[in-house]
This record gives sequence, structure tokens and C-alpha cells, in this order.
Amino acid sequence: MFARRTQKTNQIQQVQDLTLPEMSLAAREALRSYTPARLGLERTGVSLATRPLLDFQLAHAQARDAVHAAIDVRMLCDELRRSELPALALESKARDRSTYLRRPDLGRALSEDSAALLTPGEYDVVFVIADGLSALAVERHALRLMREVLPLVAGWRLAPVCVVEQGRVAIGDAIGEALHANLSVVLIGERPGLSSPDSLGVYITWEPRQGRKDSERNCISNVREEGLGYAAAANRLHYYMQEASRRHMTGLGLKDPDEDLARLL
Repeated sequence: MFARRTQKTNQIQQVQDLTLPEMSLAAREALRSYTPARLGLERTGVSLATRPLLDFQLAHAQARDAVHAAIDVRMLCDELRRSELPALALESKARDRSTYLRRPDLGRALSEDSAALLTPGEYDVVFVIADGLSALAVERHALRLMREVLPLVAGWRLAPVCVVEQGRVAIGDAIGEALHANLSVVLIGERPGLSSPDSLGVYITWEPRQGRKDSERNCISNVREEGLGYAAAANRLHYYMQEASRRHMTGLGLKDPDEDLARLL
């Protein structure tokens, strides 16, 4: 119990102590088996113990490194071409990483030189690989996800895969519009978290064009080995692509496949 003074009556009242009891080691381990979140951390007095404190500092440093890392555009393009996929190396209007982080608007638009490389065609979909806020996520997961998706979209008319440096999600709108693609699929590094510095996001937009709202897209997030696996992500992406092509829409009106299944149960 501890005492406090009420504001209205100026009287002393006894209030129950809200301090949580120390969690047992077994309870901490049980919680950690369900989630990578920092739960039940060991303490020394009122402070974190040395080990969880160092783990936190390491995770924070990895997240910062992921944000500032540079994407290896040449490596990605070479790997795509080895898979017999034409690839284009593009840049946004953000010329360097510092500008990209300070000016999100420049990351949504193509540089003049890159825009000149895009030739309109009759394409069902354009895949865009952009560094986003984690080049690490793109280099680890984008190609592996692409390899799972490609057999599912056999027969689709594919535009050259566009690998964009200093790109945001909306860069896919400018690319899709320039290529006259019906659909854009942007694979991009998500903002790093303290347990996931390499999480890949996928954004699907029907009839991409500049000025599209986020509510007009569908998103698949946390694609990585410790999150949503490549095969599961590819199947979900294929669902969205099929439904978008059939219904001519993406966004709020196009629900997650798990939600559609739940309504049938």
C-alpha cells in the first residue's frame, strides 16, 4: 500500500500498491516462446539487467544500420537476368540517402533519366523492387519471393522488373503509369523494428498512376523467414493479383483471402 493526497478533499487515502511481482524464469520463458517481443525482461533493481540491455542496444543499432544501408542494384539486376527476367535499374529524385530520409516526396517520383528509360507496352503487371527503409530486407527476401511468385503468374504479360534506388511505395505508381501496366506490385523494405530489421512489404495497386491513395492499395507485410514465409506470401500475392484483375480494383474493397474464407465458415 502507498498513500496519496486527493485533489478535492485534501485527505490522505490508502491506495493499493500496483507494483508487479517479479516474474519467474519459467513464466518468462513461456511468454517468449510465443513472441519475439521483449516481455518479462530481467531486472536489477529498477533497471534492466545487462544482457537484455545489450540486446536492446544491438537491435537498435541493427535497425539504424538497415535504414541507412545502400541497396546493391547491380547484384539484384544481375540475379533477375540470370532468371531470364529483363530488369531496369532506376533512381528516384532523391539523389542520396540523406535527402531520401528528409524528403519522402522525392522518393515517390522518378528522376528524369530513369523516366526516359520506360517504354509503354501491353503489360498485365510490373514488379518493382525498391529499397524503402531497409535495403537489407530487399537483398535478403525480394528475389526469393519473386522465385515463388513467377510460376503462379505464368501466362501474365510481365513488364521489365524495375529495381529502384531511394524509392518509396508510390514510386510504383509512376512506373506503372509510364509503362501502361494494369497492375503494379512493389516489393519494398519496411521500416525496421527492434525485432525485425529486415522485414519486406508488398504493395499491390490496380491501374497505378501518380496520385493514388494508400487506401487504393493492398499490402502484405512482414515477409521474411521469421514472419510470413515466401510460399505463403506468394500465394497471398497471387490471390490479390487475380482478384484485382478480375474485379478491376485494389484497396479497401478487396479483402484479405483469410477474411474471405472466414465469411464462408
